[in-house]
This record gives sequence, structure tokens and C-alpha cells, in this order.
Amino acid sequence: AFSFGILQIMITRYFRTLKDSQLKELPETRSGVWIHCVAPSESELQALFGELAIDEALVEDALDFYEVPRYERTSGANFFFTRYPLADGQEDADTAPIMIVVGESYVLTVVQRDIPQLAALLDGQKPIVTTQKTKLFIEIMQEIVDSFERELVRLRRAVHRDRAKLRQIGNREIEQFVNYEHKLNDIIAAVLPTNAALQKLMQGKGMQLYSDDVELMDGLIIDNTQLVDSSRAVLKTIQNVRQASEAILTNTLNNRIKTLTVLTIVLTIPTIFTSLYGMNVTLPLMDWSGAFWAVVGLVAGLVGITLGIFKRNEWI
Repeated sequence: AFSFGILQIMITRYFRTLKDSQLKELPETRSGVWIHCVAPSESELQALFGELAIDEALVEDALDFYEVPRYERTSGANFFFTRYPLADGQEDADTAPIMIVVGESYVLTVVQRDIPQLAALLDGQKPIVTTQKTKLFIEIMQEIVDSFERELVRLRRAVHRDRAKLRQIGNREIEQFVNYEHKLNDIIAAVLPTNAALQKLMQGKGMQLYSDDVELMDGLIIDNTQLVDSSRAVLKTIQNVRQASEAILTNTLNNRIKTLTVLTIVLTIPTIFTSLYGMNVTLPLMDWSGAFWAVVGLVAGLVGITLGIFKRNEWI
């Protein structure tokens, strides 16, 4: 059985021919089987690689969480490393690795986390034929590409939603934009080398491709190219939003500093007069009963003149 949500360590063998009505599980390996490994231990993977006559030096690559997408052919099999969107938050990455091996008589997938992207294939919601190895590989890759497209749509909507609140952007929104950038960079870092690996696979002779397969592979490459272009476009939008918000914040800060400077200058005028007339020395008008109002009027006049000068020069 395959369980999503709760991580289970297992190796499951699936089998279906064109004549079979549904996908079934097998107790042991046979020709045309799809072997799916979820979070296998190193010893389990070594035993399986030994059974399938796969170079055990690749065990370390299969268990490396930060393995980069690539394609190579060795031990008479095609090894395709790629990555898929990850949402469990257990690692400092937004994608996780999957190794797909297409051998002479089997397809092997190795993942270190539950991979909901393949649920539709494993549950039989999308019919697959495991004996058609190339088409099965393309089906797996298509599910991964579709999951990246869904993630990109979600990120694009979130970016445009937050962009609408440009003048209200604060620390929380800036942190969200940084998180969006991290996710988009992870998508590009996963999809771009995957596309290069697919093109290398198309040019090689390791995997037999029929005319229908070539058309499907071309579609995968086009979808991946569009993913990269769309991700870069959303990244550009984020960068524009950040630059605009920085300009708004800088302009707001400058205006506040200008306002505080004007207030400081204006308040300096009454401060000077109150300081002078607060001294215990002989001062002009000190014996006149209307001296207070005269001084107040003088201060008010000077303040008014100062504000008029600032207003005329558009300093306020």
C-alpha cells in the first residue's frame, strides 16, 4: 500500500499491461514492472540495485536530497534525476529529488518523501501501462511538470495580490516577497537543468522513442521552457515591486525628515526669544506692560515669514 501524509518506508512493485483492466501490485520483480521506492534505507537500496544489476555507486546519488537534475546512461539503464515541488517544510528547499531509472525490463523511481504528484498514477485515476516504459517515464515527468505549473500559478496569484497593496507593504510583506523569490529560484534551478537533461535524452540513443513518444517529449520540453520563462517573468514582477516599494519608502522617509527639519527651524525662533527673555538681565521693553504680546506678535510674524519662504520654495 502507498500512504500519503504519513511517511512510510517501502518498496512497491506495480504492473499493468494493455490487456489488464487495472494497476496491480506484485510481490516480486518481473519484466515490465514499475518499482516505486519511498524513503528507502541505504541497505534496502543497495539490495534492490544488486537485484536489478545497477551500479551501487549510484546509491549515494539517489539518497542525496540536494542532487541536481541530470541524465546519464550506465549499467545498461537510463538514469534521470529531476526534482518536484515540495511543501512539507522539513528542508531548506522548496523542491525534492526523484530518480527515475528506465532499464531493459523495468522502471524504477526513488524518492525520499511521499510524492503526491504521482498519486493519480499510483491510485489508478490516470491509467498507465507499466510495460510501456518510455510512455510511463513521460507520464511521470508530465505529472511533475503539471505540479510545477500549479505551483507557479499559485505564486503568480499571490504576487499580484500583494502587489495591489504596494503602499501598505511592510516587513511581513517584504518577507513574503523574499519567500516567493526563493520558491521561484528553486523552480528555475530544478526545471532548467531538467530541460537540458530531456534534450540530451532526446539526442541520445539510450531510450527507444517512437513517433508518439517524440511528440510527447517535445511537449515536455516546451512546457519546461515556458515554466522557466514564466518563473522569470514573475521574478521580474517581484523585483519591480521591491524597487517600487523601496522608492516609496525612501520618498516617505525623505518627506518626514523634511517635515521634521522645517518644524525644528520654525520652533527655533520662539525658543530663541523665550531664552533671551528668560535671562535675569536688563532687556528691551521689560518695563512695558504690553511687552509679552509684542514679543508673541514678533515671534508669530517671524514664524509666518519663515513658513512663507518654505512654502514658496516648495520645501513643505
